[in-house]
Amino acid sequence: MTKVFFGILLVCLYSGSAIAKGGIEELTSPDNNIKVRIELADRIYYSVSANNFLLLEKSYLELRLKDQILGENPNLTQKKRSTIQEQINREIPLKNAVVDNHCNVLLLKFKGDYSVEFRAYNDGVAYRFITNKGDKDIEVLDEAVHLQFPSTFDAVLSPTRSFKTSYEISYVESNTADAEGLAKSTLPILIDSKQRFKILFSEADLFDYPCLFMKGVEGNAMNSTFPKCPLEFGEDGDRSLKIIKEANYIAKTTGSRRFPWRVFMISSEDKQIFENEMVFKLSRPNELGNVDWIKPGQVSWEWWHDARLYGVDFKSGYNLDSYKYYIDFASDFGIPYIIMDEGWAKSTRDPYTPNPTIDLFKLIEYGKTKNVKIVLWLTWLTVENNMDLFKTFSEWGIAGVKIDFMDRSDQWMVNYYERVAREAAKYHLFVDYHGSFKPAGMERALPNILSYEGIVGMEQNIGGGRATTKNNAYLPFIRNAVGPADFTPGAMNSVHPEDYKSTRTNPVSIGTRAYQLALYVTLESGIQMLADNPFYYYRERECTEFITSVPVVWDETRVLQAKAGEYIVVARRSKDKWFIGAITDTKERSFKLNLDFLNEGAAYKMTAFQDGVNANVQAMDYKKVTKNVSSGETIEIDLARDGGWAAVIEQVK
Repeated sequence: MTKVFFGILLVCLYSGSAIAKGGIEELTSPDNNIKVRIELADRIYYSVSANNFLLLEKSYLELRLKDQILGENPNLTQKKRSTIQEQINREIPLKNAVVDNHCNVLLLKFKGDYSVEFRAYNDGVAYRFITNKGDKDIEVLDEAVHLQFPSTFDAVLSPTRSFKTSYEISYVESNTADAEGLAKSTLPILIDSKQRFKILFSEADLFDYPCLFMKGVEGNAMNSTFPKCPLEFGEDGDRSLKIIKEANYIAKTTGSRRFPWRVFMISSEDKQIFENEMVFKLSRPNELGNVDWIKPGQVSWEWWHDARLYGVDFKSGYNLDSYKYYIDFASDFGIPYIIMDEGWAKSTRDPYTPNPTIDLFKLIEYGKTKNVKIVLWLTWLTVENNMDLFKTFSEWGIAGVKIDFMDRSDQWMVNYYERVAREAAKYHLFVDYHGSFKPAGMERALPNILSYEGIVGMEQNIGGGRATTKNNAYLPFIRNAVGPADFTPGAMNSVHPEDYKSTRTNPVSIGTRAYQLALYVTLESGIQMLADNPFYYYRERECTEFITSVPVVWDETRVLQAKAGEYIVVARRSKDKWFIGAITDTKERSFKLNLDFLNEGAAYKMTAFQDGVNANVQAMDYKKVTKNVSSGETIEIDLARDGGWAAVIEQVK
């Protein structure tokens, strides 16, 4: 449960009709380094600066309803300033067990029964619309999110031609002037002023509303665009529906509500981007009550290698013997779950009839004897057509579901995510969303959502090689910065790009062996995959023992060194153990790491996996080293191209 240690302090309340139409308001962060200047004129304009450096200049916001434009010729009737200062105990701590939430707030109430709330943190700003129009539904025709940049900034985007997208999009480096020629982009978007400051732009507390997309427009600016609300659907196979008819509005919603936050995470150092937790802080708290039943953890997964086992004395595939083997493997290494992906059911449309080659109920019982639970894959359409399956799965003893192929983020689909998570929670099942949009805070309110895909993960290397170390070097600063990401790491067969060739039988990944191990520390997911063939994990036992020792939840996270799109070095603490992960792009790098985060006076043993002397040509070359270390000591680590470094530091008793 969330616990507030410091109250919300309300100060400086002004109200009444005496407030003049128009004017200037300012809001600063608690440390006074970030400032929002709000100008009330024909629109609500705002500018944002950090240490007096202008990042956004006269951007504006509007909410266009069927019969009213909120933000047009605004007439201020009341303003209220407040400060939030609290500490939040996070139920699923993917970064830190305790999150500091400290910001200054400005609430502007306008004639026409609406308000706009701004918040200024030491590491960013955010705003949202609030309406007070009773319980009657309103139609939102559009929302204007206009970002005006004072000069040409660099931008890292995820362009898509269509609103129908799985969000599995490689990053494109562009700038705010040239972005006009690109397709619209999904969020988050990374903006680089090229003069110290970066902005990661995204959204938070997304409920009953479509996802925001942005597109470049003339004049060094970006404008919002949204999918329309679907009204009628048609048949489109076993895992999708065609949208036959759309409304002229983007959302039909209750007249009194808080709309999603528009979030600007501001950093002067790249490491601050990954450390930022604004999306979590701005989203509504846990709504499920006691969530002790939610158990994040690692999971063995058969799809990436198509269950093509070898070195066994049975025919491999989607059958009873193979899944017993996965359960045995998971049990041997203390992995709490296995996923049974597409192929476990006789039909993808029927969630109640297992494939006749699989005795699912025998597997569930076998798993109990090995302390391993089963997660079942489903298409979203099958779930929608069989919403009572959660009750059934709970009775069977299933731990969670992996739901796939949503590939949309209109209001209907966003509401689907919420409906599914709430229904699953009734029966103590967790959810992993694939073919999904990025996290936007729903996972805080509904913490049984353990992960989302919405990423170019390792599964994209089946025949494509899209999960390159260059693209991956942006993940901690863009995709993972807003929430958990199901990347599906763990390849034991690794190559450099020039040697890349992958098949379902023999899948490989780009990056060194040490790189793959480091991903378990640098990436965040409440349900973290071991995607490769158990045969290789048994063969590479010392690597597997390290991987399976890495937690998925953390007490503390520190970024030691970072540069977006190039490298990151992360240290994470779980109880009295520290894990360090470092990854680089296509360039060799060396880092000096100060171990000042260790307890002074204590003795520690460090076990590290580093790129081998030949890792620049043979990606699977690695070396395991063990040494004693202490607080304040500086160690030097070397990474090959496409390389990594991973370590665990344990206190010597």
